Amino acid sequence: MKVIFMGTPDFAVYSLKALLTKHEVVAVVTQPDKPKGRGKKMQFTPVKELALEHGIEVLQPIKVREPEMIEKLRSYGADLIAVTAFGQLLPEDILNMPKYGCINVHGSLLPEYRGAAPMQRAIIDGKKVTGITTMFMAKGMDTGDMLLKTEVEILPTDNFEDLHDKMAEAGAQLLLETIDGLEAGTIERIPQDDALATHAPMIHKETGHIDWSMKGQQIIDLMRGMYPGHGAYAIFEEEPLKMFWAEAEAKDYPDAAYGEIVEVTKKDFAVKCGDGILRIKEVQARGGKKMAADAYLRGHAMNTGVLFQ
Repeated sequence: MKVIFMGTPDFAVYSLKALLTKHEVVAVVTQPDKPKGRGKKMQFTPVKELALEHGIEVLQPIKVREPEMIEKLRSYGADLIAVTAFGQLLPEDILNMPKYGCINVHGSLLPEYRGAAPMQRAIIDGKKVTGITTMFMAKGMDTGDMLLKTEVEILPTDNFEDLHDKMAEAGAQLLLETIDGLEAGTIERIPQDDALATHAPMIHKETGHIDWSMKGQQIIDLMRGMYPGHGAYAIFEEEPLKMFWAEAEAKDYPDAAYGEIVEVTKKDFAVKCGDGILRIKEVQARGGKKMAADAYLRGHAMNTGVLFQ
């Protein structure tokens, strides 16, 4: 099948690699290159790098809905457009263009977690299971008819980085199964029930600001969902201190305030939270490296009675 692939980050690379094993990818559409690092050197998107390795033409429109881009896409005569984490909404002229439509690989079990950050939000919300849904794309945000689904377990130790790789692999495989089913005419399209929809808004730095009145496991889930991106953090001595892992204990300090440091040992420190304490195990100070709490404590004084903000 002749396929146009649209995608941008590492998550989408898995889908493109899978397509290249079975189908003719006639073009790749990805977001424009962006400057990165101190030197602000322009960096290719991960999808662009893979496409160029395989000699595939790469298009990087600022807006894919521009008439010239639509006509360019039409010129390929593709049977299908496959989309994984592209980053732009597609206009109807593109949605209606290919014979088999525009198929999206979405990182949740729709209609749950529509939006930009379904995997992070699932971890932050303490979900034990999530999954991939393939769907026909429609005008709305992740509102199209569903095609196939596959579940992916979220382990208690999984952070976003761990789940990302499992989900990307599952999504790539489900994309191939979906295309096979469309060609064979064996897939039933299932409309989404909007009444069951939940949303997964974009993750920002402030999303990771810890509210110490939450239960310990909720804060641990926030740490997991925010790693390795912005990170979960609290303000200590007027500077953000990122926290990557902790252990919850049902230990009561009735006179302490939420966010108060209640224990400091050679190995870790403990902070009062909504249902006990959190024993912090991994941290990162501004401008520093991620390290175990014991290493941090050897170079930083920390005292009980101090409040994290």
